[in-house]
Amino acid sequence: MTKKIVLGGGCFWCSEAVFQKIKGIKKVESGYAGGSVAAPTYEQVCTGRTGHAEVVLLEYDEDEISLEKILEVFFAVHDPTTLNRQGNDVGEQYRSMILWTEPKQEQVIKTYMDQIRKDFPGAMVTEVKKLAQFYPAENYHQNYYRNNKNQPYCRLVIDPKINKVEKEFSGNLR
Repeated sequence: MTKKIVLGGGCFWCSEAVFQKIKGIKKVESGYAGGSVAAPTYEQVCTGRTGHAEVVLLEYDEDEISLEKILEVFFAVHDPTTLNRQGNDVGEQYRSMILWTEPKQEQVIKTYMDQIRKDFPGAMVTEVKKLAQFYPAENYHQNYYRNNKNQPYCRLVIDPKINKVEKEFSGNLR
């Protein structure tokens, strides 16, 4: 059965590229969520005044991949202890967040996060709440890594995340 979850772990180009490699993930779409402005644009989100974060909407087959495994990958490729920041990407649009789409997911997320808190040196600042609205990002943001592998950001920021996933989650790759 196909389920949906929305994850914000910094730049959506990174999250999109990582989850496109994972078996059981049927669709990955970059977008915006968590804020108050309807149908925001990239330029609006970048101002930090919309309340939205860069996120990815994942559609996954729970018969092929568990939500816990998705969370394991998610927490392996971003730092959930840095408020409004991932590496050099700074602003509330880069905050760590998990937006669930059905109540059962909320409990799985909270239980999983309770189990891994000790693995991080600082307090986890990941927001967990119900998805209110997801807004797809502009077309040029979709499949960004696949279309721009040689762009410096892709080489310097996304490639190391993909290398980590390929090493740590080799049994879960497509």
